[in-house]
Amino acid sequence: MTTGKIGVTTENIFPVIKKFLYSDHEIFLRELVSNAIDATQKLKTLASFGEFKGELGEMDVRVKVDKEAGTLTISDHGIGMDADDINKYINQIAFSGAEEFLQKYKDTANSIIGHFGLGFYSAFMVSKKVEIRSLSYKEGAKGVQWVCDGSPEYEMSEIDKTERGTDIILYIDDESKEFLEQSRIDTLLKKYCRFLPVPVISGKVKEWKDGKYVDTDKNLVVNSTEPLWTKKPSELTDKDYLEFYHELQPGQEDPMFWIHLNVDYPFNLTGILYFPKVKSNIDLQRNRIQLYCNQVYVTDQVEGVVPEFMMLMQGVIDSPDIPLNVSRSYLQADQQVKKISSYISKKVAEKLDKMFKNDRKGFEQKWDDIEVFIKYGMLTDEKFFESARKFFLLKDVNGNYYTLEEYRTLVEANQTDKEGTVVYLYATDKTAQHSYIQAAEEKGYNVLLLDGQLDQHVIGLLESKLEKVRFVRVDSDTPERLINKADAKDSGLSALQADILTGIFRAEIPQMEKTNFIVEYAALTEKDAPATVTRNEMMRRMKDMAAMQPGMNFYGDMPDMYSLVVNTEQPAVKKILEDADKTVGEVVKPIREEIDADNKQIEELRSKTSETDKKQSAELEEKVKKNREREEGIIKEYADKQTVVKQIIDLALLQSGLLKGEALSDFIRRSVSLLDK
Repeated sequence: MTTGKIGVTTENIFPVIKKFLYSDHEIFLRELVSNAIDATQKLKTLASFGEFKGELGEMDVRVKVDKEAGTLTISDHGIGMDADDINKYINQIAFSGAEEFLQKYKDTANSIIGHFGLGFYSAFMVSKKVEIRSLSYKEGAKGVQWVCDGSPEYEMSEIDKTERGTDIILYIDDESKEFLEQSRIDTLLKKYCRFLPVPVISGKVKEWKDGKYVDTDKNLVVNSTEPLWTKKPSELTDKDYLEFYHELQPGQEDPMFWIHLNVDYPFNLTGILYFPKVKSNIDLQRNRIQLYCNQVYVTDQVEGVVPEFMMLMQGVIDSPDIPLNVSRSYLQADQQVKKISSYISKKVAEKLDKMFKNDRKGFEQKWDDIEVFIKYGMLTDEKFFESARKFFLLKDVNGNYYTLEEYRTLVEANQTDKEGTVVYLYATDKTAQHSYIQAAEEKGYNVLLLDGQLDQHVIGLLESKLEKVRFVRVDSDTPERLINKADAKDSGLSALQADILTGIFRAEIPQMEKTNFIVEYAALTEKDAPATVTRNEMMRRMKDMAAMQPGMNFYGDMPDMYSLVVNTEQPAVKKILEDADKTVGEVVKPIREEIDADNKQIEELRSKTSETDKKQSAELEEKVKKNREREEGIIKEYADKQTVVKQIIDLALLQSGLLKGEALSDFIRRSVSLLDK
């Protein structure tokens, strides 16, 4: 027996491993099983080249829990090691100094293990003692045992071992007893080793017998050695892909479609990505794409490897060009990883384009389920946006689908304003905005349906990318003013008439919290509604964006602004105006003339600085204020008696979904009373 010290320049590497790797301590099992797989694969390679001529025998890896002995053993029948191999691969650690080690690699366990080849030493995260028993494949080799108790000292001795390969025996420490539970080990093996290329055996298959589960004679193989992504697409059926999907995502609905990735230049990449059915409010369940390296599980945190918008997808990708032990910052910075990400984005775009060209009807039927992927991609990936121009669809309120090019051709003639901008009208709620949609369609306009959570962002994107295109929500103005094709027709009201009518309507608009109205006038047609509630497109967009984005509280806290657009050509409005002219106009006119005269005098006095002039100006301002209040009082007293005014306002509010609570109850009572007249 020989003893020695592990060749490492720090005094004791083991406390460092335990301290900095503790949060990731479960990866020890992945590392040790991966090492066993490598040893097995290497022997198969040597045999294929004729460098090993013996019997291969059972080429599997076994994981055995012995709770009574307190040990966990990982065994293989691979190339094995002799004393020289152990000295080379176990007793020497390429490690330059404790300070540099801790400073550079303290953030991630994976980086430490991967960078320094410490896969084997991860065993000490959970063990108080580790034992290696190995027999090399080399002819005449002697069995060797290596034992270390977590200090730099080790013991190595020759042993009798008849079976080729290596046993790693972990004496689990008191803080890690969970790894002596078969269920815990099986869970980790399923997570990290379920697709390894060599059978991994963990205990026996159990069966229900005499009221309990008992072991059978059959070994329990925990992994599938030939997962679907390692096979050629031509060998697989739809059934194969669906079965594999449900193995990855139990309990999920069938995916809509999938993409089989298979490239070996300029990098090696295989995998299968599935498009799941996503709810309309974006079911952003991430971490459903698993990253593998030669069938060894690495992570499900694939930011950087997979384009941002494809984080909604599910499946697996496998690339030996991505190291087994990586940090997230590495994935985000590595140029090879960026190439892989671009390739995946390109393949997804090609798949969607092919689906659109080969079966447009089928593509349209899938659109409501896949649009979230496509829109997310267009918003976050410039190259994907350019590819998506060909298959991106706009859907109108009647369920018709158009490409961007088709839609412009459809509406350009009738929906171009006087500045030459093509106006795309849209609705966000077919039911709530039905009357606005109907009014627009009666003018021959087409109305799109943009009711998705990302659509406000998509509108902004398309306006920036498409030449001379503007989106306008269908309830943002009256039908005649949605698309300004000529100068607006004058309302025909005098300044005094406009003021009186504004006072009448403003006096009867119900009070709403954080909501303001302005009264406007438009000379529409007799058949149009007497009044319509509209909302400025840009202000509404700002409010909508504020609701979705942090840092825009300024817009979110502002009151909602609406316009009550009164149709001066509508008979009921004309009648109100005529009656108000007679009843109110004659009373208000002299007051208004007095106000105008006083305001003129105030303007003249403002340029003067004497105390007398200032006093006279203040007195006139007070007089104007009182006359204003008197004028408003006369108009309000008149307005309160005008049932028709209340009815016109409430009808407009009802149309826009703003008539609620007490105001709605009043409207219903008033409507019933009007029926009795």
